[in-house]
Amino acid sequence: MIRSTLFAIASLVATSAIADIPKVDVHKSIVRITTTAQEPDYRVPWNPGSISTGIGAGFVIDGNRILTNAHVVSNGRFMSVQRENDPRQYSGQVKFIAHDCDLAIVTISDPNFFKTMQPLHLGPLPTIQSGVDVYGYPIGGERLSVTQGIVSRIDFESYSHSGADSHLAVQIDAAINPGNSGGPVLQNGKVVGIAFQGYSGDVAQNVGFMIPTPVIQRFLADIASGHYNRYVDLSVTYENLTNASARRALGLPDDDTGVLVGSVESDACAAGKLQPGDVLLSIDGHRIISDQTVELDGENVDLAEIVERKLKGDKVKIGLLRNHQPMEIEIELEPNNSYLIQANVFDEYPRFVMFGGLVFQPLSKNLLEAFQTDDLRVRYFYNNFVNDEIYKDHPQVIILSNILPDPVNAYLAGFRYQIVDEINGHKIRTLADVANAFDQTSDFYTVKFIGANRPAVLQRTAVQEAKERIKENYGVRLERNLGEETLR
Repeated sequence: MIRSTLFAIASLVATSAIADIPKVDVHKSIVRITTTAQEPDYRVPWNPGSISTGIGAGFVIDGNRILTNAHVVSNGRFMSVQRENDPRQYSGQVKFIAHDCDLAIVTISDPNFFKTMQPLHLGPLPTIQSGVDVYGYPIGGERLSVTQGIVSRIDFESYSHSGADSHLAVQIDAAINPGNSGGPVLQNGKVVGIAFQGYSGDVAQNVGFMIPTPVIQRFLADIASGHYNRYVDLSVTYENLTNASARRALGLPDDDTGVLVGSVESDACAAGKLQPGDVLLSIDGHRIISDQTVELDGENVDLAEIVERKLKGDKVKIGLLRNHQPMEIEIELEPNNSYLIQANVFDEYPRFVMFGGLVFQPLSKNLLEAFQTDDLRVRYFYNNFVNDEIYKDHPQVIILSNILPDPVNAYLAGFRYQIVDEINGHKIRTLADVANAFDQTSDFYTVKFIGANRPAVLQRTAVQEAKERIKENYGVRLERNLGEETLR
């Protein structure tokens, strides 16, 4: 079987030889990061999880900060940082982390660490066919590796760390190997990107990706407030307007300008501003081309890139045509939370409530990957959470994910992977609702599931009698985590 999965990695190694690229000594800027991580166990959410160790790279920027990839330090319990040609290991701490764009800032508490270090500075977006130098610690050795590559594409790409975000990325003719994610990519002595992911398998050889400086600059601007607010999003779908008949019907000239709004999420910042059927003509003064691109920095990029570079609270101006009438509107931008159900979760223990051996958890990508359930209703709620606006009635989709067999829950195995609707007549919208329902004193607890013909019923006295027995039999150290326990 041929595999070509896009994955976050720990190395970026180029194979092409590039001449006449200025050589920059980054020995006083780059660091080797070793992270001991603890991966949460969604199948046994009360357990701490398995421990693993990974190696990546980072580099010093202004303000005595180290910039690296989020996936290098995610779920970290301990982090050691080494300078090149220095055997001493320094303890590092994550100051800021952005899982949606795979970037993080690491600090060192020892003031002596930065005395001999020199910060690197950010450069512009590189041009197609220009050469770059890649630094890091790929497999095959312990010392710093320096290789070279050619920029072959600048485009929107899926960022595999979160699994749900796409941002600007730069492709170079380089293979990806474990060992040096977070290493700087230099051009003319300045950082033009950070190595972060590539393809596995035999389909795409010598293809690597780096996070370009517009994404890095946006991250640094976001954390300047002392808190990372995540990416903002209009949460609008578009349709190309390349068909001549469709353009004439909408009153558009034959100039390849404009895209059609297909849908607007009801909880999005664009709700009440944009409408399905609107034709978007410009965004912040940039002409919108009919294939959903705009010209920016000399390249045609996805029109979302205009919004991508803005921060929470910033505004964007959109020129549009509505019912053949030209209009201009302004939208204040905010992050959108509804899509997070399909994003990987890091740096926190799984959230759950256990009652009478029944384990309830919010539906998430991590949960689905842990249990590999093929229940059609669960898959529907997951896949259509945003498109069908399921979040309106279920901000969290609560699943009976597991049952710890005991006499108290006999004959309830058939309810596994069902979606909770009510408990004792109370609608369940979040995991906190589950906890509150079971905290209420009642002789019986009746749990109704969406689409099920009968409820699951637990008797209070039987649950109380079984509590310690279940905890001892299955090594349960706590019966609930509503978000209080995190890895950091």
